[in-house]
Amino acid sequence: MKTISSASPSTSARKLAARIGWTLLILATLYVCYFSHLGALGFVGPDEPRYAWIARDMMETGDWVTPRLYGKPWFEKPPLYYWGAALSFKLFGVSEAAARLPSAVSALLATLAIAWLALRLYGAETARWLLVLLPSTVGMIGFSHAAATDMPFSAMLTLAMVAAAVILGLIPTPGIDSRTPNKASDASSSVISFISPTSFASFLFGFFLGLAVLAKGPAAIILCGGAVFFCALFTKRWRHAFRLIHLTPIAAFCLTALPWYILCARRNPEFLRVFIIEHNFKRYVTTEFQHVQPFWYFGAIILLAVLPWTAVFLWSLILGLRRLRSGKLGPPIVFLLSWSAFCIAFFTISKSKLPGYILPAIPPIGLILARACTFLGPVKRWSFALSCLASGALFAGIFVALSRNADRILTNLVAFTPLFGLVLLLLTVANLFLGLLFLFRHRSAALAASVLPFFAGFPIFDILSPHTPLSIVSPAYIAYQIHAQQIPPPSLRVTRLNPSTLYGLNFYLRTDLQKWDRDSSREVYVLADGELPCSRMPQDMNCSDLWGWIEKNDKFELLHLTPNH
Repeated sequence: MKTISSASPSTSARKLAARIGWTLLILATLYVCYFSHLGALGFVGPDEPRYAWIARDMMETGDWVTPRLYGKPWFEKPPLYYWGAALSFKLFGVSEAAARLPSAVSALLATLAIAWLALRLYGAETARWLLVLLPSTVGMIGFSHAAATDMPFSAMLTLAMVAAAVILGLIPTPGIDSRTPNKASDASSSVISFISPTSFASFLFGFFLGLAVLAKGPAAIILCGGAVFFCALFTKRWRHAFRLIHLTPIAAFCLTALPWYILCARRNPEFLRVFIIEHNFKRYVTTEFQHVQPFWYFGAIILLAVLPWTAVFLWSLILGLRRLRSGKLGPPIVFLLSWSAFCIAFFTISKSKLPGYILPAIPPIGLILARACTFLGPVKRWSFALSCLASGALFAGIFVALSRNADRILTNLVAFTPLFGLVLLLLTVANLFLGLLFLFRHRSAALAASVLPFFAGFPIFDILSPHTPLSIVSPAYIAYQIHAQQIPPPSLRVTRLNPSTLYGLNFYLRTDLQKWDRDSSREVYVLADGELPCSRMPQDMNCSDLWGWIEKNDKFELLHLTPNH
């Protein structure tokens, strides 16, 4: 007797069209959020130009072991980012986009890894929500566009933690628990063994944990170990947890991480002291690096990092706490909570606090949000929708207030009012779309519509950029002016410049700018932040302002000092 298929051709066609549509939407989201406009701005802050300098030096000298800044060993961070950026420079040329490409690729890998975990744990719908919500968060967009070590570290740790989830038995392996053996299961047993906790997953765990240690240092071991410990404590999976320290993961970790550490220590006897003691231990337990922040600092950073979905985060947090008190949380959620909470707690205790420290907590938070939307959202539809609508109304109110009182709200940043307004408008529309469509039970449409404002945001950014003084954000424009004036870098001196400007100028001018020593015996050009005290200069020197643009913006002043003959 033949079985007649229940699926009509029209139904199959609709399913195929839906799959193609979701695939295109997800690919567009990943591209726009991670790879679009990588080089829109010059290097910002002190870290980007320093790390880019080291990567360029590695590419040009061929020394892939010792990181060097201005020709001297620099042991603030391990080399994984430098290797990636140097390779990117070699393939695509030296540029801001090439320097930030390793972070963008890392963000993509982390997102795909956590999406695979979502698919195996909760199904395709949760994976779709994660692939849209996580890339569109401010934290993932911002750090994927930064030439820094934070995103490579977070990505490698995410990949290691996904492998740890397999080893902990959180993901069922097809065929292992089958009660009815058959030839198919026997034939696939060799394939299954490669993804068992004692083989392939263990190797991947050690390998990616080793890469995380190469990205930022031993903090990866602490974050991973702490998360696994608390997960095992709350779920009683100690037997599974001990598999993480078997021979396979340890061997994979050692073969990945130790060769560079050994080579660098042999070539540079001071490496272990500077890297371990100065840049890890002292950074954590002392205020020597002057990144002191209040204990609630990372709480505020998390709320900003998950924008525009902060309302969804708070909504899921409240419901999650209720389920936690009733003991209804399953092992996968406990694993994700242990992962994110331990990361936040660990760096909260630290004496030095920077926003990028808790980036490893964002991927598990993204999966928790996606699961809350697909599992609790339909049950708590009204509260979910109202939280999104309230958030949209809040952003709309801030947008109106900013448009009317920008000079008082932004003060020194009033020139950036159009860009701030654009960001607020995107946050408003995204939350309103998500809340309204979800309220009317159109969950798939809500998810798709919520990310559409981001696709429009970047073209609008291109339109607004010429009307906003973005050039003052990066020293790239100042370096361009110096080149245009044909000022030789050896005759340039600086005084009272902030580190971000100094490091940026050093990169773009390919030099190590020295401070002005007030030597009146030679001709020099002095660049200063603000006004130079010309009245206090030696009487035998002349002072002339060369740059009308700098004087107009009241940000920098360039003085041409010549001996008076």
